[in-house]
Amino acid sequence: MQIIREAGNFQPASGGRIYLALGNFDGIHIGHQRLIKEMVSRARRDGAQTAAFIFEPHPARVLAPENAPRLLVSADRKAELLAELGLDVLIYHSFTPAIARCSPREFVKQILLDCLGVSAAFVGFNYSFGHKGVGTPDRLKELGTEYGFSVYVQSAVTIADRVVSSSQIREYLEEGRVKEATAMLGYPPMLEGLVAEGEKRGRTIGFPTANLEINPELVLPATGVYAAWAALGDSIHPAVINIGQKPTFHQEYPLSVEAHLIDFDQEIYSQHLRILLYQRLRGEKRFNSVEALVAQITSDRETARQLLGKAGEE
Repeated sequence: MQIIREAGNFQPASGGRIYLALGNFDGIHIGHQRLIKEMVSRARRDGAQTAAFIFEPHPARVLAPENAPRLLVSADRKAELLAELGLDVLIYHSFTPAIARCSPREFVKQILLDCLGVSAAFVGFNYSFGHKGVGTPDRLKELGTEYGFSVYVQSAVTIADRVVSSSQIREYLEEGRVKEATAMLGYPPMLEGLVAEGEKRGRTIGFPTANLEINPELVLPATGVYAAWAALGDSIHPAVINIGQKPTFHQEYPLSVEAHLIDFDQEIYSQHLRILLYQRLRGEKRFNSVEALVAQITSDRETARQLLGKAGEE
């Protein structure tokens, strides 16, 4: 998959048609996946090139940064997921105040037609565009009819009577409901970052941990302890993850993410670690003694070992 920064740098295949997916696609959840798969399927049938147009940064971070939601995935992770779906080209386009002032018609003319020359646009049922988001899928269809491109609108996908959406997944994660988030994402929620030096207390109590530097723009699940898989290079390890502020040792401490890789004892500072969350085991708790903490971590590790062992057999 080719990644292009700014729509003006896009060069369509010679004589080819462009099928374009529009949206932010935060998380690339199962609704997004269905839309992209439909586009790719139609494009292959029709001999067209597929592309996705995504604003970067997220418009909310430009228009109302104080209220902007945390994101489910980084731009790099989003690109990785889209590539797996068979997309040909990913276009990251800067969202600016000038873009924000464009009417729906101006957006279609300047971006979809003049820059990209689309033959078909693919959007979700709740897609909005243009100044203050006044453009709707129906408005896009009207403009498509006027300017000669077709529009496909993906209907809502629901699970247990709840519409699959990035905001709903974010809510699940903030409540620690990993199973529900996984069902909507179609894959385990992921945390990733470089392993940084921490207080090194875990090693002194028999549970060495890797402290992750997490992108502050990304959503963190509820504080607590989780069973997870840790991906280090090409190897996968069962792990126990703690997200919290270490209340047993500190009155106040920055929120941190620590990973204890089960049956693993190597120095991995400065390496990139991915955490695939499986299940929340318990909430964060302050213990009255180090001995009580060690006993609980021992129990957590055994619970995680059993859960992940069973999951691996499914």
